[in-house]
Amino acid sequence: MKKNYLLLFSSTLVLTLRAALAGNDDLAVRQGHLSLREVINVVAERNPSVKAAEARWQAMKARVPQAAAWEDLRLSGESVAARFVNISPNGFTDQTVAIEQELPVTGKNRSRARAATADAGEAFEDLRRAQLDVIARARAAYYRLANEDAQLEVNRRNAELLGQFADLSQARYEVGNAREADVLTARTDSARLDEIQADILRRISDAQTELNVLMNRPAQAPLGAPAALTFEPVPQSLGVLQRLALEARPEVQRARNRIEAEKARVELARRQRLPDPAFSVKAGRYNDTGHAVSEVDAGISLGLPSLNARKYSAGITEAQRNLEAAQQEFDAAQNEALGLVRDQIKKVETAAHHYQLYRDKILPLADQTLKSHRAAYETSSNNFLELISADRVLQDAESTALNHLADYQIGLAELDAIVGLGDATARQNSSGKEHSE
Repeated sequence: MKKNYLLLFSSTLVLTLRAALAGNDDLAVRQGHLSLREVINVVAERNPSVKAAEARWQAMKARVPQAAAWEDLRLSGESVAARFVNISPNGFTDQTVAIEQELPVTGKNRSRARAATADAGEAFEDLRRAQLDVIARARAAYYRLANEDAQLEVNRRNAELLGQFADLSQARYEVGNAREADVLTARTDSARLDEIQADILRRISDAQTELNVLMNRPAQAPLGAPAALTFEPVPQSLGVLQRLALEARPEVQRARNRIEAEKARVELARRQRLPDPAFSVKAGRYNDTGHAVSEVDAGISLGLPSLNARKYSAGITEAQRNLEAAQQEFDAAQNEALGLVRDQIKKVETAAHHYQLYRDKILPLADQTLKSHRAAYETSSNNFLELISADRVLQDAESTALNHLADYQIGLAELDAIVGLGDATARQNSSGKEHSE
């Protein structure tokens, strides 16, 4: 239970700090370079899904003091409306006022409070999942935007290069050293790049829209330019990340809180067989007296749950079966976490392999091939189609390498969401702690 209270307190502190910083971050995303950290801060503070999950968590926290509270004090009053027998004026009381309080000596309220605290812990994990999901989506959109910005630059460079090839072939054609088809081919490829540029600009717009929506801003609101994509190998092994997932993944922690809640409900079901006494004080008044209170009575009342043993036995059975279900769900959540981490690590490693292959081998070879064909064409020892083909191979290699790098970064964002760490900073901190231990 102490862990649950610490989680609730720490999350409140984090959300408060984010609220204080959100204004500056919103200004930052509109000016100059677009920082991923600024995007994450604004998303965590302003995203409606996160706010809804936070409100549900706050509502669940409010149940704890309700569950721990004593039953309401009961006040009752009576007065004789009519008497149809002749008795002395002070033979019976004519007005009475009573106060009754049930005393929770069996601890049922404490069991309910423990269950409510665990339920609030589940809601907190739902909040964490909402935060992790929107942050992962924001990171993925940011990486796609950065990728398309880089793709636009690749397209611009290739358009410039094709323009040089077209001018070269035009000059050679004018002196009879090239065919007219060479000039037309260069112009055709240049027009094809215009089509590619239009598609890139559309994808840039899509990524900007998604980021703005996640930050709860107008879809067409301006955004700064994202930072260039970089490659850094994942420092953790599969075993380390799986252990982190068992500790940090919201679904696992939610299932653990569910077990605590069901344990408290089993305890509550058993205590339901024990009656809580109700203490009462009654003040009575006779009509034929000048006193405000003529007599005071005190008493204790008890329920008799033992006369309905079948009811409470069934309640215990229900609570025990719910506890068994919660334990099975916890095992399932752990197994699912281990499987998801394993599959995602393989996805990230595959993207990293592809990017490194293109960066270290395919791109240098494609660039060298293009330079060789260009030199040969300038000396009339090669045909133009081979030069254009080499340029297309280089462009495709550059574009594919960028796509693999973006896939790698998006895969890391999804991995962090699966593990439950939130972002790369948390993953690096966890890695440092693992090494220090």
